[in-house]
Amino acid sequence: QVQLVESGGGSVQAGGSLRLSCVGSGLSFSRVCLAWFRQAPGKEREGVAAISTRGLTTAYGDSVEGRFSISRDNAKNTLYLQTNSLSFEDTATYYCAASSDYNCWKRLHTDDFGYWGQGTQVTVSS
Repeated sequence: QVQLVESGGGSVQAGGSLRLSCVGSGLSFSRVCLAWFRQAPGKEREGVAAISTRGLTTAYGDSVEGRFSISRDNAKNTLYLQTNSLSFEDTATYYCAASSDYNCWKRLHTDDFGYWGQGTQVTVSS
């Protein structure tokens, strides 16, 4: 059974940082394309960042480019998202997702991802 478990969310003041983690099990972690999505109340799920199987290629949503950084450690079956310069607009539930499509980073679309975590809440106060 595939499991993706996120952690690291919390409450932070505007301008602060958080490091999110996602541990995967039940899948060949080094062979899946991975991504972070987020969803705020009343809004659609939005692609935040994606990373290729070996971590050589990354892609970011326009709203986080230059502030967030995605990385992975295949030896630890762990995906990371370093979030910096957080603003109120970054408040959302953040989800880890895995795709068997090696090029999932090209589109960063929910349709391309078959496995999802339960989410971790990030709340930014202004």
